[in-house]
Amino acid sequence: MSFAIVAGQLVEGMLASLSIFILTLVFSMPLGLLVAFGRMSRFKPVQWLVKFYISVMRGTPLMLQLLVVYFGPFYLFGIKLAASYRFYSIIIGFSINYAAYFAEIYRSGIESIPVGQREAAKVLGYSKVQTFCKIIFPQMMKRVIPPVTNEVITLVKDTSLAFAIAFVELFSAAKQVAARESNIMPLFVAGLFYYIFNFVVALVMDRVEKKLSYYN
Repeated sequence: MSFAIVAGQLVEGMLASLSIFILTLVFSMPLGLLVAFGRMSRFKPVQWLVKFYISVMRGTPLMLQLLVVYFGPFYLFGIKLAASYRFYSIIIGFSINYAAYFAEIYRSGIESIPVGQREAAKVLGYSKVQTFCKIIFPQMMKRVIPPVTNEVITLVKDTSLAFAIAFVELFSAAKQVAARESNIMPLFVAGLFYYIFNFVVALVMDRVEKKLSYYN
């Protein structure tokens, strides 16, 4: 069984993993910023609620969260959902999970900015929104790139957890081909795909970090 044949059979699974990866980032990164604001809120009930959400998301397995999001509507409310909900539940589960991690990363980045900068911006007549957008946010982004990169790389590998609700992504496709052909080569090819995927992600994030270096 040649490498080209195996790679061709895994393309569909690779595209499925790529779609999970991209859509999770599209939804979880901005959601994480909103969660970070809630985490730093001076309104205690909001702060406690967000703390609990983050605690649950980081304290329970992502696989379990996917199962809850997928099966929850039926077992809790008796709602029968279309087959397409399988993919939507994966994006929802991944997004709310990674938003919690991104929120803590963003919060640490925001809180690392000296308070004096906020006070100086207030003296200059900047509003809170202007201060955040023009002063805090650019510096925060530069500081959080390394931990965000680690989470993004982890996300590449976590896409394989979609198998928990019978969604065929790259690793599931590799296992199916390996079982059908009685050959372990598809698993090695999948591993190579993951490595290349992560290599490209790391390279892109490194470029982003260098682009933001002028904020030092």
